[in-house]
Amino acid sequence: MAANSSPRTQAKTQAKTETHPATRSAREWVSTLAEYRDPNTLRSSIELAISLLPFLALWALAWWALSVSYVLAFALSILNAAFLLRLFAIQHDCGHGAYYKNRQLSDWIGRGLGVLTLTPYDVWRRTHSVHHSTAGNLDKRGMGDVHTLTVAEYNALSRWGRLHYRLYRHPVTLFGLGPSYLFYLQNRLPIGLMNSARYWISAMLTNLAIIAALGAIYWFGGLMPLLLIFVPTTLVAATAGVWLFYVQHQFETTQWDMNENWNLHEAALHGSSYYRLPKLLQWFSANIGIHHVHHLYSRIPFYRLPDVLRDHAELAEEAYTMTIRESFANARLHLWDENSKRLLSFAQARAL
Repeated sequence: MAANSSPRTQAKTQAKTETHPATRSAREWVSTLAEYRDPNTLRSSIELAISLLPFLALWALAWWALSVSYVLAFALSILNAAFLLRLFAIQHDCGHGAYYKNRQLSDWIGRGLGVLTLTPYDVWRRTHSVHHSTAGNLDKRGMGDVHTLTVAEYNALSRWGRLHYRLYRHPVTLFGLGPSYLFYLQNRLPIGLMNSARYWISAMLTNLAIIAALGAIYWFGGLMPLLLIFVPTTLVAATAGVWLFYVQHQFETTQWDMNENWNLHEAALHGSSYYRLPKLLQWFSANIGIHHVHHLYSRIPFYRLPDVLRDHAELAEEAYTMTIRESFANARLHLWDENSKRLLSFAQARAL
């Protein structure tokens, strides 16, 4: 390991090596994980029900609360963001064909949930598939990922280019402005897939459904349900989702390689983190923190991911593990150093 790695990273790497030395390659894990891929129709339906019904109930309760207290309505909308996040995770599993054995059923549920999550399902399914097939590949950046430059690429930029990248990677941009831009604006068009009629149809039909729903809310309730329920719920859920996506791949010892050295399974296992969340947050995020397992085998339903770690404890130690407190440090990492194979802060990169 590079001598200037953080003490926490050095300690974690040493402990992982001593406690669970690697016994098989990332590719060898795939056949083991295949045993967990079959969804249970009843379980999937129950998980959908206990996510969707409380979401709708809290929406209705918050609407009623507007007649009592705007503060109460706002608080309920913030709480409801957790259920919307979980619905997005279910939509995510539908996109991977992991939720129901019937792919058409999964797709139509995903499309319906996409109206609630402001995400055109078919567009997202395609871009997310690209993310899975190219994660960690320096030659195939640009779709479904957080824009990341190497130290050499950053140093080659003009002063304006460096400023632009610094502004983009600033936490205020990524987690303040980014979620609203992504879900309110960018998702309205099939960005990256503009030449395909199929994805235009997906985006436009989703937009029409969203407009119809928002129009009905305004017709029956005026502006306040939109301002105090719709916006807080969707914005908080979007922010949480962006944060989860960020920490799952943007950490010090993540894995990036040029195409000739890149390996799909190694990038999945070592370029994805294991985000140890408290049980309640793990439930609301649908176990997506077990991200290294998900990337190794995306067909595993979210409710079976804990089973994998229960049955194969050594796999829990294979990935970079972090707690919520530890994850905040990742927001200060910006540039990939191809020499030390680490994600660095701007200050660390400047000191090279």
